[in-house]
Formats: sequence, structure tokens, C-alpha cells
Amino acid sequence: HYADDFIAREFVEGEIFLALDPLLSISTAIAARTWIWSLAWAGVMLGIGILVPRGFCGYVCPLGTLIDLFDWAVGRQVDRFRVQGRGWWVHLKYYLLAGTLVAAAFGVLLSGFVAAIPVITRGFVFVLAPLQLGLARGWYQVPPLNAGHFVSILLFLGVLLLGLMRPRFWCRYVCPTGAVFSVGNLFASATERKVESACIDCGKCVEVCPFDAIKEDFTTRTADCTQCQTCAGVCPPKAIKFVERWNGVELKDPGTETEVAVSRRGFLGAAAGGMVAVLGIESVATGAEQQLPVRPPMSVPENEFLDMCIRCGACFKVCPNSVLQPQGFSGGLEGLWTPRVVADWSGCEPSCNNCGQICPTGAIRALGLDEKRVARMGLAEVKPNCLPLAGEQECQLCVDECNRAGYEAIEFERVYPQIDAQGFPVEGTGFAAPVVVADKCVGCGLCQSVCHRINVKGRSLLTESAIVVYAGPGKQDRILHGTYTDLRQQEQDAREEKVRQQSEAFGEFF
Repeated sequence: HYADDFIAREFVEGEIFLALDPLLSISTAIAARTWIWSLAWAGVMLGIGILVPRGFCGYVCPLGTLIDLFDWAVGRQVDRFRVQGRGWWVHLKYYLLAGTLVAAAFGVLLSGFVAAIPVITRGFVFVLAPLQLGLARGWYQVPPLNAGHFVSILLFLGVLLLGLMRPRFWCRYVCPTGAVFSVGNLFASATERKVESACIDCGKCVEVCPFDAIKEDFTTRTADCTQCQTCAGVCPPKAIKFVERWNGVELKDPGTETEVAVSRRGFLGAAAGGMVAVLGIESVATGAEQQLPVRPPMSVPENEFLDMCIRCGACFKVCPNSVLQPQGFSGGLEGLWTPRVVADWSGCEPSCNNCGQICPTGAIRALGLDEKRVARMGLAEVKPNCLPLAGEQECQLCVDECNRAGYEAIEFERVYPQIDAQGFPVEGTGFAAPVVVADKCVGCGLCQSVCHRINVKGRSLLTESAIVVYAGPGKQDRILHGTYTDLRQQEQDAREEKVRQQSEAFGEFF
């Protein structure tokens, strides 16, 4: 009862954690050209920024906390890679944000590669989850890694290693999620850090500011300030105050230092980069494998799925038997880190709909178990190497497993019977070979899993599974709206109508 167990443990809805990153919701809605439920949470987070500017970055973001730990444990020990001053990189986050939104406008979702929450959740899923699974349930339970795993892990480590250049380098200059809040600071913040004329120019505030939000004249870079008030705590004359934006009482005169300007050329380069990413990803996808992967149950149609999946890795973590695994480079860059069903490893449990419950964007629809059990992921196909079909020996593993799950979508047909003198098959001879009933099969992969586990791995009777689930037109249900039970009912009505028409035609003939 995986769904019940998941609900019992879920004191706070898991998808809320992912929905807190507004860049994910905004870019997904743009790419998919549809409303995403987590946009409401994006509005909440940006609304909070009116009172607590960049509050997400300063108080909520777990990646920032992890970066702080890394800087404390490792970064402060290494000075070799430190950068001095403020160079072109100080506005990199804005350029990345622009490139991400341009790519989204053309239907390619890049936020899963660069937004803060997917980077950390996928990093934990690919690094820590296998350790947890191996230690708790045995290392044989850990699925093998592919090239996509290593690329994601390197990206995750790269974010941390940026701290060798300067503490919180990612948060200060690179994170496009932070750029969303910085833009909000400029236009919607009601409060602001102010410096009074009592300032003695000691520079202690500059030293302790975690977001490089204090200028050389000790006034504020409003877009970067999280109002953490660390600077106020070290100010000897208590000249720093956090007040209404329009408060101008006894303020320090601003200096004449020149700030690094946001570059128009940088934005044009970011837009061009977004377009190059669109063209590159789509061209690689065109040359990738044409076989459509089997997606999780209740997934939306493939084009919309690729536009809505943020590659966060949450569905891998909540999948109880690692049925869902990240796609590598076989599906091109557009499919990288998206979930696919690996039925050789395990089958999809009938009592589980965790992946839909955890998905923050609706790429996997959050519907109940009654819907999941009739939603087709694919269609099983019996291969010629099937033991009874090949005339080698009896085997009914797939039939038993399918019946045990309650689908009863595989039946027997007699093959290779002996023929008597009258040309009729001799009862009890030959082999009972499995036949898939397409109307009942949902593509759960339990049949493929048991065949691979026993006949391929256990007994070495086969080199590959003799029953395989395939996706593609006519083999799966991928709908954006509506219910799968209605879909099944419509099919049932159509079959009954066809039988009725055939009966009427037969009666008229006689």
C-alpha cells in the first residue's frame, strides 16, 4: 500500500518544497503555454519579497545553506582561486535568467539545469539516495548509473566549488532564481537598507555581507540585499537601519564610485545563447533514439511532458522500487534526466501513485489510484524468444504476475500441439504461450520485470526479457485533461456499439 504509506508520512506536501522556486513555475508555464498550479506559490514567494526582499535566498533556500557549509568547511581554507573586486561576472545571474526565459518562450525548458531547487534535489537524489538505499535495503537494490548521472553530479559539485572563488559566489552572481527575486527587489520592495550620516567608513559591513550587497561607499545595492541585518550587527555607530523605502532621514551622502553596469550586450548574448540552446537541444533530439520511452503513469503527452518536466528528480526518490530512472543521453539533451520506466529493473506497483503526488508542475498528473490503475503507460508485447512460444518449455511467470496485480491482461493460447489422424490438435499437447489482451494491459511492466529477474538473471534461460513494454501511438494514454476512467468507458461503449451493429447486420442477413 505504497500510496497510503506515502500519505501517512507526508506531514507537509513534498511538492511544495519544489514549488517555492518561482523560476520553475514561471519558465514551465511559458514553455508549456499553460497554467501551472505552482504559479500561485511563485506569487506568494514574490509577494513575501515585498516585505522581506530576497527572503527566499536569505532564509529558505537549502542550496544556500549547503553552500555556506561548504564555504565554512572547505572554501575558507583555499585562497588560490579567489577573485578580487567586481568584474563582468557580477550580473551573470541576470543573463542566465534572460537566456532561460528566451529558451522557454521557444518551448525548451532550461530551468531544470540552472535553477536552485532542481540542482540541489537532483544532486541529493543522485548522490545521497543511492547511499541511503544501499545501506538500508542492500546494494543490489541500487540501479546502475549512466552518463547523465555523472553530468548532474558534476554540475552540483560545480555549484559548490564556485565558493572557492568567493563565499556564496553562486548565490551572489550566478543563481537565476536569485535574479528573479532581485528584479522583484527593484520594483516591489517596501523596505530597504539605509545608511545614516553617522557612518564612520570602517568597512566592517562590507566584510560580513553574504550577498555582496554593500557598495564601496557603504550604501546598498538594493537588488542584492536580503535584509539579513548582519551588517547592522557589526556596525559600531549603529548607522545602518532597515526602514521604509521612501525614508530619507539623516542619510549618508552617496559616493562617486562607478558600479559595474548591467550590459545590454550581455542580455543580447544571453538571448542568443537561449536560442542556440533551443536549436542545439532540438537538433540533438532529432538525431536521438526514435523509440519513445515509457513514461510514468498519468504523464501528459510527450511534447508537453518535455516542456513541463523540470528534471528535479523527486519522482525517482519517491518511487518505491526504482521503476523510474533518469533518462541519459539516449533521448538527446531534451530528454536528459527526465523519468522513464525501466521495466527490466522493476514493475510499477498497482498501489502506488507517488510520482504524480510529488510532481510540482503537473508533468505527471496528480490523480488517484483508481485513475492510475486504468492509465496506460504502454503495451506489453510477447517476443519470439518466449520459452513456450519458441517451443522450448512451459512458463507462465508473466501470466501469474499480471493476475496477482489484478490486471489479468495476459491469457494463454496453445501452440505446437500434436495433430491426430483427422487433423485435429491432441488435447494436452504443445505449450501454453502467453498472449497480451491489449484492452486490459496498462504497460505496468510487472510481466517484463519478473521475466527478466528469473529467466534472464536467475536461471540464465534467456539473454533478454521475452515480454517487453513499448510506448508509442495507440499503446499509451497521454492526456492533458480529463480522466482515464472516462476514456476506458468510452472505449467500452464503442466496443458494445460495434457488437450491437454486427448483431443487427447478422440478423438482417438471415
